[in-house]
Amino acid sequence: MESVGAEEFTVEAVERALQQLYYNPDMSQKNVAQKWLTQAQASSQAWHFCWALLQPDKVPEIQFFGASTLHVKISRHWSDLPSGQLDTLRSQLIAQVIQFASGPKMVLTRLCVALASLVFHILPETWPTAVRDLLRAFQTGEGVTEADDQTRCLALLEILAVLPEELLSSRIPGSRRSQVRSALAVEWCSVCPLLQQLLQRADAPAQVRERVLRCVSSWLTLDIALKDSEGVLQCCFTLLKDSELFDTAMETIVSIISQPDCQRFADSLLKIVPQVLGLQDQLKKAVQDEDMETSHGICRIAVALGETHCRTLLEQVDHWQCFQALVNMILSCTGIPGRYPVDETSSSLTLTFWYTLQDDITSLDAERQTLYLQIYRPVYFQLVDVLLQKACFPTDEDYVTWSADDKEQFRTYRVDVSDTLMCVYELLGPELLRNLYDKLGALLTDTAHPSSWQDIEALLFGFQSIAETVDVSYSDVIPGLIGLIPLITANSIQLAETIMFTIGSLAEWLSDHSLMLPSVLPVVLHALPNPELSVACVSALKRICRECRHDLYPHADDIMSVSLAVLVKDIHKSTQCMWLMQALGFLLSSLPSEDIPGKLLSLVTPHIQQLEKLANETPSSTNKLPIVHILGLLSSLFSTFDLNKQSERLDVMRTSQIQPRNPVVVVLQQTFPLIQTIVNKWLNEPEVVKAVCAVFEKSLKTLMHEFSPLVTQLCELIGQIYNANPQSSVLDVTQQLVHVFSCEKSLFSPITPLLELITNITMSIFQIGSRDHPDVVESFMQLHAQVLRRKPDVYLTERLDIKAVFYCGILSFKFPETPTLKATCLLFSELVSHCEDIPAVREVLQEDGKLLLQTLLEGIGSRSPQSLTEDFAEVLFSLSCNCPSILSLWLREVLLPPGFPSSHLTAEHKEQFCQQILREQVNKRRLKDIVKEFALLSGGLRGTEYAASY
Repeated sequence: MESVGAEEFTVEAVERALQQLYYNPDMSQKNVAQKWLTQAQASSQAWHFCWALLQPDKVPEIQFFGASTLHVKISRHWSDLPSGQLDTLRSQLIAQVIQFASGPKMVLTRLCVALASLVFHILPETWPTAVRDLLRAFQTGEGVTEADDQTRCLALLEILAVLPEELLSSRIPGSRRSQVRSALAVEWCSVCPLLQQLLQRADAPAQVRERVLRCVSSWLTLDIALKDSEGVLQCCFTLLKDSELFDTAMETIVSIISQPDCQRFADSLLKIVPQVLGLQDQLKKAVQDEDMETSHGICRIAVALGETHCRTLLEQVDHWQCFQALVNMILSCTGIPGRYPVDETSSSLTLTFWYTLQDDITSLDAERQTLYLQIYRPVYFQLVDVLLQKACFPTDEDYVTWSADDKEQFRTYRVDVSDTLMCVYELLGPELLRNLYDKLGALLTDTAHPSSWQDIEALLFGFQSIAETVDVSYSDVIPGLIGLIPLITANSIQLAETIMFTIGSLAEWLSDHSLMLPSVLPVVLHALPNPELSVACVSALKRICRECRHDLYPHADDIMSVSLAVLVKDIHKSTQCMWLMQALGFLLSSLPSEDIPGKLLSLVTPHIQQLEKLANETPSSTNKLPIVHILGLLSSLFSTFDLNKQSERLDVMRTSQIQPRNPVVVVLQQTFPLIQTIVNKWLNEPEVVKAVCAVFEKSLKTLMHEFSPLVTQLCELIGQIYNANPQSSVLDVTQQLVHVFSCEKSLFSPITPLLELITNITMSIFQIGSRDHPDVVESFMQLHAQVLRRKPDVYLTERLDIKAVFYCGILSFKFPETPTLKATCLLFSELVSHCEDIPAVREVLQEDGKLLLQTLLEGIGSRSPQSLTEDFAEVLFSLSCNCPSILSLWLREVLLPPGFPSSHLTAEHKEQFCQQILREQVNKRRLKDIVKEFALLSGGLRGTEYAASY
């Protein structure tokens, strides 16, 4: 079959090939058959054999291939149609659709797709009445003897549904598509009466009505005006009473009323509102019958109308009562009975509507805004009650029966409710907090009717949702809330968690009202040993220690003792232990100087002792994780232990006396031999090395110049690490050393040989192959950019080869990783700026500036992401400002080869780019725009939707 000639594309040969394709178990033979059949479809004989394959005596698979061949010929080989055959093709194709009206369905659909392709080729020029002719042909039964009315009707509906659907997916050019789309849309006036008639026929089978609804949805993609769909829409509302058709009718209604263009037809929208309101009885019955699908569908309709057309309906001030009724209906959907997601899934649909309503009300003119605020403020207060009720946890008995997926969905739902409450606060303001406080106070003080923990938790959840993002410093109810919290009996984990999160959200307020700390801090400390409250409790303590650090001295001993006990017992997971150490770092660094060393030692000593024990053991997977964990605790502590941020009072006291050595420096000096031991044993374990580097990097960032006693030791240590196993964490520490000590000559002296060592080792990585180390390359680029910025004079010696760094940077431009490319651009922006004061930079740019330009333009022309184009532009701007001679010498020459950097660029494009770049040495923003435009031209994207959003 591989050598079959064109003359052998016969019906028999095609059938043999199909037999081989479908039934031969040998995959190689199947592939041969597939290739041959593709050639057969492309041949001129296909216009003839396709009809023979559609004969009634053929099996469905062969008939399907015949129909598919017709579609391929019409859609892809239209120019091959023999002259004078158009009318014959059209009539034969219609006849075949009628012939297969009763099935098989796959053949009928493929024939309809072929017919749609035919229509797209000749509508409107050659066959302007295509849709009307098709309606007539199928309704009158022209040429039909066997197909009955229903099958004929179903075939017609299949064609009508396929026409707009195929238009969306067809390959026809955009301008032609728009022309056909407009021509089809005009025919809605012919199609709509038929569809409406079929929907209204009492004897129409459900199958026919379902197809009609599919047709309506399909034609809506042609942007049919709402006023032209009113009749069909009315029929769809009627069909909602038919359970068999409910889903399809609902989807069709939502499609119709969700069209944004509907806003032009306010009168039509006002007619829809009563129809939607008329569904409330059906909604109530569905809720009573626990019919989730029906209630969900009706809620979707109400929300689609309210959310899509909120602004338009608000503007119809004379009909405010009508829209208010719709809003109340949506409120009832928000408060639909049952627990989400076990009993109902509808309430979540409504949440975004409340954002929309609030935004639209507040964007109206002052007069209408005042009117609607009077109307809807009470509604929003009702909404708060509804949302808190929906956010309530179920009873303990019910909750234990929920699956893990149900619990996760409920958690996500509560986040959405929380976001909605924040939005509501913008409309209701402080009165909302007062409302929540009064309700919480009533619950906690009503001894006659004890409240469930769920109700108390929901109100606290409301408070926390607002306080998390809104400035509540001016609220007069927060002191009362703080006073109520100790009265709450946290008899469930969920309630206790919410108490913790609420306290945490008020940490900033507490920093201005430190007298209230004794009311809530004991609550947090009491809960700290509970592993089930780990995240909430540690988070709350960390926030208090960060915001209220200068007021915690009276509570420092309590916080330290509880925290130490918790850490020693390993109650919390590793992440929460890190948070706790950060909290203690905030606390310790705010204490008086004389108190810090003792408390710091009491905190770190147990962990250092454990680290000593682990360091003396033989390295194994068992002791690696504890070592990494303890090093993580130390780096977390040192990351927030910042004596520079102590209160002004303490700073003034220190200026009048000799400053003692920073306690962190003391700890680091004492533990350095231990860390050296760990490095010696775990030198080739990246996770341990990274943890060691983090200890010093975090310490450097907070200690700054106070780290100076450790510089020499640290340089030796990280040099040892990098020599054995180069990794980015070492480079990050080195970069921090450069940043802090670049201005101190004596302290920088040990850093210089470290830079030389790192550069030489990294160059060898580039020589061997750096592709597997993008993180090392990225950090190496960032390190040298930092050195160029902070200490460029180190390149004046021959020991640190800036030329080698230049060529490493050129190679780095070939990396696909965006962070690596950004770091490389940063390096070259800095490097070029030193072309005058560093002779080696000037020399390498004179020698290979052309290579740099070539590499840059190649990057710009290779459809780099938008953000990268700006980075490339930064380098070009640096060249333009600092080395204009390089640009003028090489730019045109680099762009001279045809097709470089892109085949989309013409000589005119390149010349215009050169002229623009060469004269732009002042306005960086303008140069970036020039480069962006060049990138779009290079990618052939100019004038596209992508370019519009670029």
